[in-house]
Amino acid sequence: MMIWLDGGLQDVESARVSVFDHGLTVGDGIFETVKATHGRPFALTRHLERLTRSAHGLGLPDPDHDEIRRACAAVLDANPMPLGRLRITYTGGHGPLGSDRGEHGPTLVVALGETARRPDTTAVITVPWTRNERGALTGLKTTSYAENVVALARAHQHGASEALFGNTVGQLCEGTGSNVFVVLDGEIHTPPVSSGCLPGITRALTVEWTGARETDLPLDVLERAEEVFLTSTLRDVQAVHRIDSAELPAVPGPVTAKAMRIFAERAGHDLDP
Repeated sequence: MMIWLDGGLQDVESARVSVFDHGLTVGDGIFETVKATHGRPFALTRHLERLTRSAHGLGLPDPDHDEIRRACAAVLDANPMPLGRLRITYTGGHGPLGSDRGEHGPTLVVALGETARRPDTTAVITVPWTRNERGALTGLKTTSYAENVVALARAHQHGASEALFGNTVGQLCEGTGSNVFVVLDGEIHTPPVSSGCLPGITRALTVEWTGARETDLPLDVLERAEEVFLTSTLRDVQAVHRIDSAELPAVPGPVTAKAMRIFAERAGHDLDP
């Protein structure tokens, strides 16, 4: 396996990042996960634009899109696989042990891992912890992911693949690595970015392609929704068949099935929408 580290390809066994890298010591970093099918990335332009927005939010230098595109192409060429998870990580670089940032400049890593197509349906749980819709990192895809690690571990303990959060005012927000959509009276709704959710790439495309509405939703909407589905880079559109201990009937429902079909067709026609 070959990865890109600070300017070139390196063997995964020899590639090393400093133990003083700020991404490790204080979580001062951002990342993107890009789906790659037979060596071709999906929606890379949108991912790079979000990476830059996250960099601005943390006060990191603008990532060099041309360099990252070269890095992605090199890693994909060096590691052929049918379906891959392409991970772009960009950190504050070598720095002190405290929160102050160093002067060495950022670290860029691009790596690839093989993955499998997701099942058409999945189970989720709700968790008692909240997303802070007014936090300094709200809406940014940062490497400060420990909260998601804890919540996802709880989901796995309950036979689910995802955990859903509310925010501090009791509204439905998002999953650990996904956005959530609900169907009410035959219409698709998803929490707005103001809820504190990450502005997902697949979320945005799903809204554009299906006409879904961005709506403030109470967390208990999950108890009365006709259908529920998740979106993310590697899930695309995935139906939910169980929420906590409640089973949803006839999954995927007709609205979700249509959304799945629309996304697959539109994504298949344009790899960089």
